[in-house]
Formats: sequence, C-alpha cells, structure tokens
Amino acid sequence: MNAKTDLDVLSDFFDRYGSALTAGDVPAIAGCYALPGSVVADAYTFTFSSPASVALSFIGAAPDYQDRQLIAAHARIENVDKLTPALALVTVEWEFLDSQGRSVPGERYVYLVRTTEEGPAICTVIHAA
Repeated sequence: MNAKTDLDVLSDFFDRYGSALTAGDVPAIAGCYALPGSVVADAYTFTFSSPASVALSFIGAAPDYQDRQLIAAHARIENVDKLTPALALVTVEWEFLDSQGRSVPGERYVYLVRTTEEGPAICTVIHAA
C-alpha cells in the first residue's frame, strides 16, 4: 500500500468509528478494537480482553454524547507514524457536530492501530493533551 491508500483506509476506519460513537452503537464500537486492548489516560489505565468488555467500557459514553446532542463526529488525522508494516501510531483530533449544526471541539487521542487483512483495529487509545 502507498501512503495515500494507508491514509484513506485509516480515514474510512475512523469515520466508521466516529459514527458508531455518536450513534451509541456499542457493538460497532467494540468491533473497532483488537483484543486485548487498552485505554490510557493521566489518571487511569484499563484493559479489555473481549468484545463484551469493550462494550461495557463504552456504555457510559453514549449518554454523554446524547446529553451533549452530538450527532456526528469527524476525525482529523494529524499524524501517522508507521512503526512496522502492520502497526502505526495515529494522532486524531476529534470534532463533533451537534443537533443545531454547530461545530463542537473534541479532544485529541493517539491510537495504536494494527492493520490486518480485515482492516485497521485499535490496540491502545491514549488520551492526549
């Protein structure tokens, strides 16, 4: 794959992931993760080893998106650092759209992504400043 194709694949993947997040589609969110996986932030780290445990970790996020009336998410890929042919660190700045059509700033995350024949899968999520 060339760099443009890799970026297109990652963009499509994060579009699907963002749609699943704002729709509260927990099974689709879980399907975006490699197992085992982890989430790392300043105050905590947790791991998951099954689709059910991924789903449980995102159940609380769905009401937050609904309370904020977020209806769409756009992942602006800031950087892709290829570590190996299959692994990359992908820095993403999220932007959301609310039900009034207003842009809502999101947060930055760094994703360790593994690309397989089935496509990209998130191994680790790091909340970034």
